[in-house]
Amino acid sequence: MKPTNLLFIISDQHQAAAMGCAGHPLVQTPNLDRLAAGGTRFTNAYTNCPICVPARASLATGQYVHSIGNWDNGFPYDGSAPSWGHRLKAAGHRVDSIGKLHFRGADDDNGFTEEIEPLHVVGGIGDPVSGIRDGSVRRDWRPGITEAGPGDSTYQQYDVRNRENAIRWLRAHQHDEQPWALFLSFVTPHPPFFSPPEAYARYAHADIPLPPQWHDADWPRHPTYDYMRRFFSCEQTLDEATIRRLHAAYYGICSFLDEQIGRVLSALDRLNLRGRTRVIYTSDHGEHLGARGVFGKFTMYEEACAIPFIMAGPDVPAGRVVDTPISLVDCYPTVLEALGCPGDERDGSLPGESLWPIAAADSRERTVFSEYHAIGSPSAYYMLRDRRYKYIYHVAGPAQLFDLENDPDEAHDLARQPDARTRRLLSEYEEKLRSLLDPEAVDRQAKADQRRKIESLGGRAVVIKRGAFVNSPVPGEAPRFRALKSAD
Repeated sequence: MKPTNLLFIISDQHQAAAMGCAGHPLVQTPNLDRLAAGGTRFTNAYTNCPICVPARASLATGQYVHSIGNWDNGFPYDGSAPSWGHRLKAAGHRVDSIGKLHFRGADDDNGFTEEIEPLHVVGGIGDPVSGIRDGSVRRDWRPGITEAGPGDSTYQQYDVRNRENAIRWLRAHQHDEQPWALFLSFVTPHPPFFSPPEAYARYAHADIPLPPQWHDADWPRHPTYDYMRRFFSCEQTLDEATIRRLHAAYYGICSFLDEQIGRVLSALDRLNLRGRTRVIYTSDHGEHLGARGVFGKFTMYEEACAIPFIMAGPDVPAGRVVDTPISLVDCYPTVLEALGCPGDERDGSLPGESLWPIAAADSRERTVFSEYHAIGSPSAYYMLRDRRYKYIYHVAGPAQLFDLENDPDEAHDLARQPDARTRRLLSEYEEKLRSLLDPEAVDRQAKADQRRKIESLGGRAVVIKRGAFVNSPVPGEAPRFRALKSAD
């Protein structure tokens, strides 16, 4: 494979299904659709943790969360575990970032030659209160849902700047002889759920389909999700009008994001870079939008843990759709191979595979892994996903098993009334999970690390008094903290 430039574009909280090329009946993403038509789209791509900071740490290092200890949004990546950026820099390549990183801070060596207007965690600390997982506090997310609609946001403004910074960067490096990597990280469609009015107007509320199991009568009753709804103060079903308005706003932000990506790709063409630049598009995790009574990310349902993933450029098959399961840890070897970075003996212990040969081959069986140890969960849960089944192991509740081939909406948990075949599958998947890790021991380690982190910041009372910020502020914006609610 000939080394080329690599433009790695990532968004934040983009649901895998929310693209025209993914078959969504409403969402307008013409630029991503063209990228997919000229390249390869993966239908079974997953995050390794459905929340920002851990997912981005896994992407950077090619390692699972339990291996690097970036458990939640209070454990940001600090450059101590080697990243693909470090490897590229050591090999003499220019590797820059533009936009959101959500690492500890710009003073760390995060693996980039230059970080252009980076968004890092608040104060180098992030959100440590998310490590309080004993049920004593909770948050109210309803205002962010009920206020969704047309409007501007600092996130939209930031992404316009990210777009312009990227176009300027491409212009400045169009004649570089040594292959480069540019990590372009947009923050939309992450909340706040305010859409540009013209984009919001494209989505008539009456046309918007309601998400799976949105009404409380159909909610999956499971200790994990019951706890999560209570934690976020969403124990009551929101009305149809509110949910449709939320979707219209989210779809509008997705179209806004698509426009920014389109302008960057147009610049790539104008500068005659397309023929020597490979492009990857993905996101760190998805968004529930009220499916199963959950808002945000956090779960192993498709809305939250499935991600869009498109590759295009030289040597990438055009118009291909591949259903081999992949995950973000595969990005590490993928990035290195794109630029021809020599292999390293340490790479053999990493769980990922380069995606370039997977894109060019027939779809095959493969199992990917995800885990969660963060906000809104009393204990850990883990996912194994192959081409047909999804297995979810809950430390504090019964396991779940879904046949995605015959039940793409995950409405029928086979584990609730298992027959002999299902019991055998559950046993096989648990055995496979335990060959990867000890789920209970990892859960204990995460909670112990979270307790130590909270103590190092002054203890529970200090962390709770600090509160929780609404969203990570963009550079130059002050964080807006919100008081926590007592669970009593």
